[in-house]
Amino acid sequence: MILEEELRHRYTRLLPHLNERQRRLILGADALEEGYGGISKVARAAGVCRDTVRAGIADLAAGATLDDGMVRRPGGGRRAVEVTHPGIEAALEALVDPVTRGDPESPLLWTSKSCKTLAAELQRQGFPVCHETVRRLLYALDYSLQAPVKVLEGGDHPDRDAQFAHLHDTIQAVGAAGEPVISVDGKKKELIGDFDNQGRDWQPATLPVEVNVYDYPDLADGKALPYGVYDVGANEGWVSVGIDHDTAAFAVATIRRWWITMGHARYPDAGHLLICADGGGSNGSRCRLWKRELQTLADELGLAISVCHLPPGTSKWNKIEHRLFSYISINWRGKPLTSYAIMVQLIQHTTTATGLRVQAAVDGRSYPTGVTVSDEELANSYLLRDTFHGEWNYTILPRTRGST
Repeated sequence: MILEEELRHRYTRLLPHLNERQRRLILGADALEEGYGGISKVARAAGVCRDTVRAGIADLAAGATLDDGMVRRPGGGRRAVEVTHPGIEAALEALVDPVTRGDPESPLLWTSKSCKTLAAELQRQGFPVCHETVRRLLYALDYSLQAPVKVLEGGDHPDRDAQFAHLHDTIQAVGAAGEPVISVDGKKKELIGDFDNQGRDWQPATLPVEVNVYDYPDLADGKALPYGVYDVGANEGWVSVGIDHDTAAFAVATIRRWWITMGHARYPDAGHLLICADGGGSNGSRCRLWKRELQTLADELGLAISVCHLPPGTSKWNKIEHRLFSYISINWRGKPLTSYAIMVQLIQHTTTATGLRVQAAVDGRSYPTGVTVSDEELANSYLLRDTFHGEWNYTILPRTRGST
């Protein structure tokens, strides 16, 4: 069996050097070699009608050879549709050209542009074509089937690069002073139960792990909301597995748990904590509850807490994404998360060659949504905004220190 794309390249190089009958015999022989479905496969690859391939098979069955019989004179036979109908290529390109996709008058704007659909529309416009001819014309016009490519990151803020430079300089300064720098974010919500987990793992050849066909929430034993803290300087991580809602209170509770479990022992003399976070979500720059909970945490720990948010549309550059979460996903690939305990174990056993160490635990507390923070509460916090984009960069002082 030969891949259709390989056949197409082969015919592009070979067929122009053969006469008409030789081409039929080559195509017929390849179709016979392919077996079931070979006629359609060869016809698509060569850009010819299936009847041409069938004619080649019939010649072979009759005992024809490459030198047997007559060959049509050059230019004989039915002319190509683009010769008899010169406007067909422009008409076809108008249907599929990206420039025209936004035209509300386009007849195919709201339909899937398969070759059969395109052929039907061209026939409606008076062009006698079949779907195989449309396929051939599309390849001749340098079109191919393609999936959308993820490259757009949203709005490009004019101070995007400047904020990254500010973030880098702040991390370097705080780290050089021996103070902790952490990157925080929430990981994708997971269903607990016998559900497919993307990726493959080594299993006995005839005993694959059986999981549910459908990922319906009502089949789950619960939902898991992982929220992580990554210590940039120590290459260590903490993940709280929530069971309720991903709120700002849950995010700050995870930071608190990291500090009690890991951070305080590593930074016993710390007086300042730097948090790098995305601009949206439970730790968003506009979230009032996030700031109120950080004020409470600063009061409890006696730490000045600085926050630097990544610019809009740049969350994938958050260090926790590619230094912690990516390795967790690699470690549990192909393994169904059938319980919270298994999920925690898989997170805790995530390691890297560079020495990553991770701890995790389930957070079974409730974090209700819809909590509002009044203007008065926000005004009573000791929040100092930086001169450069104070909405992204700010420091929250503990009240004991702020009052002195």
